[in-house]
Amino acid sequence: MKKFLGTLIIAAFIVGLCLPGTPSLAADKIKIGVSIPTADHGWTGGIVWWAKKAIEDWQKKDPNIEFFLVTADAPAKQVADVEDLMVKGINGLVILPHDSAPLTPVVEEVYNKGIYVVVCDRGLIKDAQQVYVAGDNPGFGRGNAEWIAKELGGKGNIVILEGIPCVINTERVEAFKEVMKKYPDITILDSQPAYWQTQKGLEIMENYLQKYEQIDAVWAGDDDTLKGVLQAYMEAGRSDIKVFMGGGGEKTIVKKIIDGDPLIRAAVTYHPAMIATSVSMAVKGLKGETLDGFYQQKIPSKIIIASELITKENAEKYYEPDSIY
Repeated sequence: MKKFLGTLIIAAFIVGLCLPGTPSLAADKIKIGVSIPTADHGWTGGIVWWAKKAIEDWQKKDPNIEFFLVTADAPAKQVADVEDLMVKGINGLVILPHDSAPLTPVVEEVYNKGIYVVVCDRGLIKDAQQVYVAGDNPGFGRGNAEWIAKELGGKGNIVILEGIPCVINTERVEAFKEVMKKYPDITILDSQPAYWQTQKGLEIMENYLQKYEQIDAVWAGDDDTLKGVLQAYMEAGRSDIKVFMGGGGEKTIVKKIIDGDPLIRAAVTYHPAMIATSVSMAVKGLKGETLDGFYQQKIPSKIIIASELITKENAEKYYEPDSIY
């Protein structure tokens, strides 16, 4: 895995052989369904790209594995996709839920049928998987909050643009606000969901700029959202905002940091290659393989990929101009 992915923080919980969906299929044909959102913004575009890369890599290594990759533009479509995958007789399911709540029942049904489940990124509202792979969402929220608070000198007005209402968004925002409790002179003026979208970021930021005369910092929550925020700010002709942060480490944002853009001086990573890790965990779990050097069990039940702060001092190592994200 490339160096920008950061340190793996592995929280391992014992997975007994009696749990549903823990077969060893080393000698049999393995069928794995991969269900992810459509590429509706940069980060999910990265998810689709990395999922295809992982599938291609594994098919070269083992032609005995058959993959079914499906993308969905809405929760209802993804539920239908998962139901179709069950009809195809999959042994494993890798899923990045479009939205946590509506996807939980159908994934629980898959899990209870003895199918090996790996959930990526947006967690379910109840556990129904063998493995969960995600970025460090609380760390993501804390990292953004700590940088903003430092840049503001512990004083100022902040607006927040949240992501899709789901488990990971809640973890990020709660961690961000927990840090801000340490700074009584920092006021969070507003917080609204922008669904990690550029257009939503533009629209919400336009409203914020009309509503609030003085804004000192913006946490856009996502680099795609940040692009819309910056457009709204430039078009408004304002000059009061000192700090802008998004999140994810998208290449055009990292390039701004490298170039010394006065508005974009830092970012926090959340890399879409986590879906490729999820695919690998499904393959290894179904084959009954272990992770090298991991003694507690065959596959850890939770893998958290650290969120790392990008600044001008280290931005070059996070910049990949040829990447899709």
